[in-house]
Amino acid sequence: MTGHLAGEPFIRFVNGYWFPVSPAELWDTLGDFDRYPTWWVWLRELVVVPDDDGLVEGAELSGTVLPPVPFRLSLRVTLDRCLRPDLLEATVDGDLRGTAMLRLAPAGAGTTVTAAWTLQLVSAPLRVAARIASPLMRWGHDQVVAMAVAGFRHNALATPRP
Repeated sequence: MTGHLAGEPFIRFVNGYWFPVSPAELWDTLGDFDRYPTWWVWLRELVVVPDDDGLVEGAELSGTVLPPVPFRLSLRVTLDRCLRPDLLEATVDGDLRGTAMLRLAPAGAGTTVTAAWTLQLVSAPLRVAARIASPLMRWGHDQVVAMAVAGFRHNALATPRP
């Protein structure tokens, strides 16, 4: 849902996804930051600090997202809470600001991931676009999420980890 929170444009998102691997395997794959650019062609200039510790509290991921709308988004994601293999909570800053969460739960022969975030649109171009073209902004957001999930399923889970 795109709307206005305290007069400011925001995106609130909650959805669930099923993956055919255990929560522990999914957790380890998500922590393989070196492979992110091969999974997601819309992700550029990824920097991770520290770069070899995986999903740990305090880790920061910075990069640029190129959505299918005429904007570039600069983001920094700080992992605030990492409870392996069940929960990730993060703070997002940059052109978008807010909180995000991934909850992993065993489901049959795999894992259900609940993804949720509330993000305020901070940059002036995004704020203007949200006011005059909210459906387009929502479509762009949903396309990036769909591409992220599809890219992860196809690229991250289809090939064995090195």
